[in-house]
Amino acid sequence: MGYTTVFLVLAAVLSLLIGLAVLARDYKKIENVAFFSFSVSIASWSIGILGFLRTTDLDKALVWAKFYYFAPLLLVYSCVIFTQKFLYFTPLNRWINRFLTVAGLLLVSLLLFDKHFVTSQILVRSYGKQVVLNTSQYLVYSSYLLVCFVVANLLIYTKFRNSKKSVNKQQAGIFFAGFAISCVIGVFFNLLLPGFGNYSYIAIGPPSTAIFLLFVAYAIVRHRLFDVRLVVARTLGYASSLVFLVIVFGLLVFGSANLLFNLKLSFPALLFLSVSTGIVSIIFGQFKKKFDKVTSAIFYQDAYDPQKLFDDLNKVLVSTVNLDLMLKRSSEIIATNIKASYCAIGLQSSPNMNPRIVGTQKLQFPADDMKLANHWTVLMHKSVVVVDDLDEKYSEFKDALSSNNIAVLVRLSPDIKLTKDGIGYIVIGSKRSGNPFNGQDIRVLDTIAKELIIAIQNALRYEEIENFSETLQAKVDESTRKLRRSNEKLKALDETKDDFISMASHQMRTPLTSIKGYLSMVLEEDAGKITPMQREMLGQAFFSSQRMVYLIADLLNVSRLKTGKFLIEASPVNLADMVEQELKQLEESAASRSLTLRYDKPDSFPEIMLDETKTRQVIMNFVDNSIYYTPAGGHIEVKLIDRPNSIELRVEDDGIGVAKDEQHHLFTKFYRAGNARKARPDGTGLGLYMAKKVIAGQNGSIIFESEEGKGSTFGFVFGKARLEPTPSDGEVRKEPAAMAVRAHLVHHDK
Repeated sequence: MGYTTVFLVLAAVLSLLIGLAVLARDYKKIENVAFFSFSVSIASWSIGILGFLRTTDLDKALVWAKFYYFAPLLLVYSCVIFTQKFLYFTPLNRWINRFLTVAGLLLVSLLLFDKHFVTSQILVRSYGKQVVLNTSQYLVYSSYLLVCFVVANLLIYTKFRNSKKSVNKQQAGIFFAGFAISCVIGVFFNLLLPGFGNYSYIAIGPPSTAIFLLFVAYAIVRHRLFDVRLVVARTLGYASSLVFLVIVFGLLVFGSANLLFNLKLSFPALLFLSVSTGIVSIIFGQFKKKFDKVTSAIFYQDAYDPQKLFDDLNKVLVSTVNLDLMLKRSSEIIATNIKASYCAIGLQSSPNMNPRIVGTQKLQFPADDMKLANHWTVLMHKSVVVVDDLDEKYSEFKDALSSNNIAVLVRLSPDIKLTKDGIGYIVIGSKRSGNPFNGQDIRVLDTIAKELIIAIQNALRYEEIENFSETLQAKVDESTRKLRRSNEKLKALDETKDDFISMASHQMRTPLTSIKGYLSMVLEEDAGKITPMQREMLGQAFFSSQRMVYLIADLLNVSRLKTGKFLIEASPVNLADMVEQELKQLEESAASRSLTLRYDKPDSFPEIMLDETKTRQVIMNFVDNSIYYTPAGGHIEVKLIDRPNSIELRVEDDGIGVAKDEQHHLFTKFYRAGNARKARPDGTGLGLYMAKKVIAGQNGSIIFESEEGKGSTFGFVFGKARLEPTPSDGEVRKEPAAMAVRAHLVHHDK
């Protein structure tokens, strides 16, 4: 046996072992199956080359050549599938996948069914056998292999570059390095050189995969590749045990036989017997377990494994929080293992729980018998009560249990001394075999009771929390429903209020307009001369009617805002003249309160596009507020400033001011500051609200500065770019302000 044979066999065995270990880890994963297929193809390739080199029959050599040319096709296609799934899924283009699949199947079919495809004939050379290749077909075959190798390497390299997890990056890097090195060696010695007619080194290809397999083995051990360390460790354990047994058995048994009986065996026979004995000794334990189960079922019908019972029960207790489900599953496990006719777990009533009995059967016990059980179990101080073991003095208790077909009663009591009532009982029927309960059963049931007590208490707490959560949710839902109903009523009342305000405002505007008109005519002496006293009184009446007109206008604008009918009717106006006209109407009111009202009208002022009526209301509101909220002897100054990019109106006073903690509410509907309510109880709280809406609707900003006790500044500022008249502004522009108001207030209300 030469070195070539040894290396080829080792390459085949090593690849198969690693492939089987990966497949055994999880045979349902596509990447594991693909890697196993890759390992099988390496083994097949090694065996094919070994068969080709060792055979002397040229016809058989051609068959072996076909075989080892088939294996690389499986190898490269498995690589492509594996590298797509390795670590995480990276799909190839659908058409590339289809092309590689169809081309691979076509090449395999031609290779298997066409005797002269790729391999024409075998020639004997001085160095050994040579396959005569069909050049064009071999070129197609080689191209397919190279394409698959390149695709697989690119996929692995991409995952190496893109992996964010350190462990994945290390796994991909090791896999890529080993795979790339093996690819280069294999392509050179088994694809390129044979293409030029040199078959001297074809045996190098399969052993070179050992480099790749060593890299994979390192990644398995060091970086948990495929997570097969447990499988590998178990395999190495069995292999080590086998080697140890073979050596010990061979030396002791056959050495003794040779010395005592002069028994001589050939080395192959000695090796065969030693290996066979070692294998039998390893698998003996598994066979013994199987036979133990069979014999126990026949001769020991009541036998069970307590540890298995505890393991199964603990899984249920740990993984189940639903109390009824936990009790049912626990009852089934106890009844199945102890082989009882039934098992049920009953819990007594508590302030937060109704009594319940859950088990393998639906059971109901008389109330008197349950009271009797509570009485006697407390007196007996026992955790497990076996009916057949009860003395005559407990005959009443024994009869009650027997009448309910109870063979064993297990108390569930957290009290260690068992002197108090517990939370319930485990009720067990007689064994199906008819045999009595033994000491092991009692010990097992006592342990089960202790575990169940803790699990039941935890489940009860969870159930209590869950019930409280449901009750709380129900109360929240009910409160939410009440709030929604109240909100709907409030909305209806609000709509009724708006309708009333709108109707009342419309109805009041007509008579007020008439009153204001007649008062104006009398003041202008259209109806004859009037005395100074009459002029003063009529002036106050005219001013009050003017204020009422503005109030009605505010109410109508609020109603229009609500219904989306608030319009900005912009037209060219001279703001300087507008301010002067409004202040003239307020001069008498300011003088009557001993206030100084000052306005320096600019000599020239540009015309700008504004809604004249609504802007007049804003100016009137600002100045009127200053008059009412400035004590006698105070000063009010109105400034109109023409800046390069904007125009600005400021109304400054030294009045009562606004408290700092109330300033952020000042421009909301119906809100009035506390000191303002005292100074002027009849205010509505609509003036500043509407002022902000009007200014924002014209793309302006409100000016507001105040310090309590020192005065306030109210005003507005407009950018000139948005307000300059255009040649087409001869007509009044009407545009809905709702969207402008809404967008502007989002910015300015911050």
